[in-house]
Formats: sequence, structure tokens, C-alpha cells
Amino acid sequence: MRLDKYLTLKLNYSRNQITNLIKSGGVMVNNQAITKPSFRVCDSDKIEYQIKSFKDEKKYEVDFDVNIIYEDDDILVINKPSGLVVHSAPSVKEATLVDWLKSKNITLSTISGEERHGIVHRIDKETTGCLVIAKNNFAHEELSRQLQNKTMGRIYLAIIDLPLKENCQIDRPIGRNPKNRLKQAVIPNGRKAKTNFLKLCDNGKEELIACKLFTGRTHQIRVHLASINRHIIGDELYGAGKSSDRIMLHAYILYLIHPTTKKMMQFSAPLFDDMKTKIETICKGKENEIKTETIIDRFNNFSNYRVFNK
Repeated sequence: MRLDKYLTLKLNYSRNQITNLIKSGGVMVNNQAITKPSFRVCDSDKIEYQIKSFKDEKKYEVDFDVNIIYEDDDILVINKPSGLVVHSAPSVKEATLVDWLKSKNITLSTISGEERHGIVHRIDKETTGCLVIAKNNFAHEELSRQLQNKTMGRIYLAIIDLPLKENCQIDRPIGRNPKNRLKQAVIPNGRKAKTNFLKLCDNGKEELIACKLFTGRTHQIRVHLASINRHIIGDELYGAGKSSDRIMLHAYILYLIHPTTKKMMQFSAPLFDDMKTKIETICKGKENEIKTETIIDRFNNFSNYRVFNK
């Protein structure tokens, strides 16, 4: 196990604090000072540390609430609102979803470190919808395994600025944009990324589509759409930002196998009013197209689609 992870689990400090402690020479392994957080340790190692004092991390007021879709002893499923950051980072200067979870005294897994208690996967700040939280380490490990083997997954709804010509699959690698480090891009040496896109309804100008992820790269849906000259309404970073106050992207459906019961579970996150109103305008008279059962059935029988893989 990595030294930083071992100490984060053992001590009541954040991963960043532990990293700084190691780099400052405050940790010894087998009587030798170790300054690399990635140093590997085992149970037989003698690990000593001297904690001087950490500056108190700034606490931000939790002045919001989050809708709970489902909860039991192992998992919590929430409908994340727009504008809420999932977990803290050096650049985050506001209360996060993790802060809200802790303020409610909800039991959370600790595998990912203090800033990410309970967080198995994340969605972007302005994106809304389904997010599952692990309430213990067993559930966290099981859900992480499902993310890897694809038995856990998400289907998103997105409103785009130009209708797709047909259903399509984009299988193009994604990595950091070499010209803008805030963005991701389709690049030859990027990590594998695959998304299926399903046409739902349009008004001739804008279109509601469903997006099924097979991988979980940063900004994956947005980057793949941009690679075929399509953009999500409200997406200021990748191209169609001025027509909406926020990005019209919603994690609509989440499916997983329950960590304890082993039963397949499916959750649907209700749309927030801004996106719901826009969809009602685009899909007037075609409401059946956005029913969860219809979307899941169409993805299960996904065929006659165009593939973009170059």
C-alpha cells in the first residue's frame, strides 16, 4: 500500500495534509526518512511520524440541501443540483457535496481520503443528476469494482445545438488538450473512451439526446460531441455557452448491483425545472421518448448506428 494512503486511513487528517507531512520529512519507515508519498509499505514495516501542526482548513457554510433518491445501510443515491462541487480541492472555495454529507452526519466510506469520503464517482459542478455515495468501505470497494467491469453505469440526457444525423457511437481516445489545459480533447495518445448517443426528439434546431457511457473520462460526453461538431447547450468551455445559464446535461439513469443483496437496482433522477422546461418545448407531443423504460430498451437494442473511431 502507498505510504500516503496508509497514513490517511490511520490518521484523522486529509490526504493533502498527509502528503505535505511526508514531503516535509515528518515520516520515517524502518528508521529511514521517506519523502515520497507513493513509497510502498507493508504490515511488517515500522512506520513513525511526527505531526507538528496543520493549519486549520477553512470550513465553508453548508447553506443548501440535496434531494435523496434512495438510502439504506450501504448506499445513498442523490440528485445533485447544478453549481455543487462534489468534493474539495485546492481551487475549491465553497462548500461541497461531501461537506453536506458530513453536516447530515451520514456514515461514509473512508477509502478515498477525507476530502472524498463516500465518493465513488463524480459529475461536473454544473451537471445535475444521479450520484451514488458509499456509506462504508465494503460498499465502496464493490461499487468501484462495478465501475471497472461495467456492471454499474449511467445514462445522461443532453440538449445539443444541432441535431445528430443518426444514432452514433464515438470511440475516440481522450486526453488533456495540449493547447488549453482546462479542456480535454480527442488525441491519438489519449485514454480509451467510448460513448453511445441516441436521438430522442428535436425541434429542427436543438435536439434532446441520451448518452450512455462505457468509460468515465473527464468531460467525456462534451469532448466526444465536440469532435463531431455538436455542443451541449450552456457549455461555455466546449462551444455553446451563451444560450443557457448552465450546461444542459443531466445524469438521468443510474444502474448498479447492490453491494450486499446483489440485486440489480435502477434509479432515475427527476429533471430540474430549467432543463425540464426546455425539454418540454423541444419534445412537445413526444413525451414517451424520454421515459426511462423507453430509453433503456432502445439502448439495449442499439443498432443501425454510425461509428466514429478515427
